Amino acid sequence: MFPNINPKQMEKMAKQMGMQMDNIDAIEVIIKTPEKDIIIKNPQVTAIKMQGQQTFQIAGEVVEQGKINEEDIDLIVQKTNISKEEAQKLLEDTGDVILAIKKAQE
Repeated sequence: MFPNINPKQMEKMAKQMGMQMDNIDAIEVIIKTPEKDIIIKNPQVTAIKMQGQQTFQIAGEVVEQGKINEEDIDLIVQKTNISKEEAQKLLEDTGDVILAIKKAQE
């Protein structure tokens, strides 16, 4: 949060200001938006409680994944004659319709 400040000092200052900070042992954080999912791998999550409100600070490796479109899955099935489940898995793995079709045809 602040460079060159010891985390213990930061926690002590936060307590003096009436803040409560707790680290959360998270494996993955997913933020869902209408257009895409933002996936944060190996996150460092801190819950901060102050004045009756709780906020979260998240840091980690960000991976964006577009929403899976049913029409894209149908197109892959049509072009490759694989099941919908296989097509969806390929689309999730590759993130691209054309790459999914090429992989299915290999």
